[in-house]
Amino acid sequence: TKDGVTVAKEIELEDALENMGAQMVKEVASKTNDLAGDGTTTATILAQAIVKEGLKNVAAGANPLDLKRGIDKAVSTIVDALSKQSVEVGNASEKIKQVASISANNDETIGSLITEAFEKVGKEGVITVEEAKGTDTYVDVVEGMQFDRGYLSPYFVTDSEKMEADLETPYILLYDKKISAMKDLLPVLEPVAQSGKPLIVIAEDVDGEALATLVVNKLRGALKIAAVKAPGFGDRR
Repeated sequence: TKDGVTVAKEIELEDALENMGAQMVKEVASKTNDLAGDGTTTATILAQAIVKEGLKNVAAGANPLDLKRGIDKAVSTIVDALSKQSVEVGNASEKIKQVASISANNDETIGSLITEAFEKVGKEGVITVEEAKGTDTYVDVVEGMQFDRGYLSPYFVTDSEKMEADLETPYILLYDKKISAMKDLLPVLEPVAQSGKPLIVIAEDVDGEALATLVVNKLRGALKIAAVKAPGFGDRR
């Protein structure tokens, strides 16, 4: 592999002091990979050059703190210069393919698939990468959004044979906390009921009085509604 972080992960030196330095460089490569997804080999080479020249200057009498301040200034200047030279990829398929292929260790097949994904979902679309069950690598486009959560009560189903809750062109209420009291929902439910449109409530959880009231209104036909627990947790939610 030509992937710097993959190679770095396998390096362990017998000398404890040398290994300490190697582990620091491994961390540099790993953080670069986490932040940028590429450039790990470049980061490793830069780290080696900074250490080599830095030690040479310290041995010649340079103040380590002054040296560190100088490195910080140089980094800021270089980052600004690179930002000015950078070119936005935009929606240009060929540019997307070039960037994707390089990030995939010059694998043009992967680059083409990533380009295909961007072309299909656009700049604002969501792209996820998952391990396939077979040997084929492919792009699968899902219209709308999918997540692994279902209705919070079987009373929300609209098709009792399939046990599905199918609501067409509904209003969607997104709430990042738990809903337990009905008073929290009333300001939303009243205008929705008047409109006659369905409503999907997606919240951290819906329980107690709030869930019971939604179920009763659904059974009475007053509301076309379903409550769903939000997917994920923390920052991913």
